[in-house]
Amino acid sequence: MMKYLIVSDIHGSLPALEQVLAFYREQQCGMLCILGDILNYGPRNGIPQGLDPKGIAEHLNAMADEIVAIRGNCDSEVDQMLLDFPILSDYALLIDNGKRFFLTHGHIYNEDRLPKGRFDCLFYGHTHRWKLERTEHTVVCNTGSITFPKDGN
Repeated sequence: MMKYLIVSDIHGSLPALEQVLAFYREQQCGMLCILGDILNYGPRNGIPQGLDPKGIAEHLNAMADEIVAIRGNCDSEVDQMLLDFPILSDYALLIDNGKRFFLTHGHIYNEDRLPKGRFDCLFYGHTHRWKLERTEHTVVCNTGSITFPKDGN
């Protein structure tokens, strides 16, 4: 099985992305999954430290073939114009070694509104609150946010 790093809600912070990419390389991951809110910080958040959407695009475009990305509520067609990999899908389904992973941002599907179908894991972000729990058939994980963590996560 490939090693994945799953993150969400970078919100345009280059220092946050640099931490993510250092960990990605250190752990020798094969795929970076970004669950939305990549370049833009949105009107409800403050301006993130090291705001640099163009710098983020340059770093991520250099590894575009290693990225699966999902649209967050702060992502738009304008953001897509900077990136060399698709970001405008509401979800992605990854299947690895017979395991089914549902990836989404969290503003459409989340722990309270599970997608139809059977999945081994549901990963989402959006709330910036890390959470991990097991339901009857699925592991549900909110990856939190490295840029704007809430509740100390």
